[in-house]
Amino acid sequence: MEHAQTAELTAALERLVRLFVRKLNPPSELSLGALAAMVTLERSGPCRLTELAQREGVTQPAMTQLVSRLQAEGLVARETDPSDGRVVQVSITDAGRAALARRRAARNERLADLLDRLSPAEQAALTAAIPAIEALIRLAEEPATVPSSVLSGAAR
Repeated sequence: MEHAQTAELTAALERLVRLFVRKLNPPSELSLGALAAMVTLERSGPCRLTELAQREGVTQPAMTQLVSRLQAEGLVARETDPSDGRVVQVSITDAGRAALARRRAARNERLADLLDRLSPAEQAALTAAIPAIEALIRLAEEPATVPSSVLSGAAR
């Protein structure tokens, strides 16, 4: 892809992310970091706190504080690792799953309203782009393909 096309795509994707973060998501008392950690736990299952911090690109002390707040709200739980009693794993609770489901439902409804206002051709173009978007996400999730400056958060 040419540099100009890459820059244009980058700008469009940045605006799309802002659309999801600022316009489509319902207001919440949970930070984006808290929501991201809950989504990670929902998708990956229970994991060690250190692993969760690494996946989310934050320090272990910051994740410890976040998990403590989420645990106090009943959204995550800490459990002893069955294979090593000295280790604590974090998991999402049913209340945490329900909170994410409510946010997704509200976001889906808001997005559906916008999509209904697009032409059939625009709707088809977005649908056709789904496989490419999924492929891009898979590539970005492979640590070897993402520059270390991005993984460490330096590019944020």
